[in-house]
Amino acid sequence: MVPELRIATRKSRLALWQAEHVASRLRAAHPGLSVGLLPLVTQGDRIQNRPLADVGGKGLFIKELESAMQQGRAELAVHSMKDMPSALPPGFAIGAALERADARDAFISLRYESLASLPRGARVGTSSLRRQSQLRHTRPDLEILVLRGNVETRLRKLDTGEFDATVLATAGLERLGLAARIREHLSPQQMLPAVGQGVIGIECMTDHAGVRSLIAPLEHAPTRSCLDAERAFAARLGGSCQSPIAAFAELADGTIRLRGLVGSPDGATIFAEDITGPERESVALGKALAERLLAAGAGTLLDAHAAGGGH
Repeated sequence: MVPELRIATRKSRLALWQAEHVASRLRAAHPGLSVGLLPLVTQGDRIQNRPLADVGGKGLFIKELESAMQQGRAELAVHSMKDMPSALPPGFAIGAALERADARDAFISLRYESLASLPRGARVGTSSLRRQSQLRHTRPDLEILVLRGNVETRLRKLDTGEFDATVLATAGLERLGLAARIREHLSPQQMLPAVGQGVIGIECMTDHAGVRSLIAPLEHAPTRSCLDAERAFAARLGGSCQSPIAAFAELADGTIRLRGLVGSPDGATIFAEDITGPERESVALGKALAERLLAAGAGTLLDAHAAGGGH
């Protein structure tokens, strides 16, 4: 029995909420278990003035948390799965995926009730290349500007008039009690979500069998199947947040439907398809969908972006 579990987490309010949520679930599953948090400031949190894709991508939020586990200062790390690179370093695994919350993106604005109602030239703030690409594809008349920072920072910049609108993950807003700020839920047809959006994942060291057995009760199998399909899709594409990649899997009656998208940053070119198959083949479905998009020309797009300094 592990005497105490320590959860490495970022210090943002959303990250702390997620870590505390996992801690309370673990205490409920194992009465008497001591669970504490180890809040850390990551490189991604320190660099706020540049687009994430320019400074190293998603791993900037993860590395310090993994180091804490390697050094024995923490046994677990809790993440929004949409922030996780598609490949983990050797020795690490997602030990449990919690049941998915609402995976949709949310449109937020003080003056406009929907994305469609934004006037020409309206300023939309987002740091996500995935959102930028899809917004530019459907609304090339909008001015898309970089907006970084945690949820509260982004909303504050919106409230002070720097932007006319922004797009954020529904799940994060709901977890922070900010669902009232949402003017419109964007359907996957309007804005395909990020890989793993809405899923909280618990990362651990692969060789810590005792830790893995403690977090196992928090695993939600249907969510894991969808997550596996999405992450296999992104991994086959070599996807990181330097590339506009989106994927969303839904499970019904043992069948997975996976939608995938690869876009150019300027939104001029979008490759999008979907695939359906049995749940047990979730990883194979993700790879197969990626192969389809690569064959259709998405590979050229990804190579061009990488060569153009997208990393």
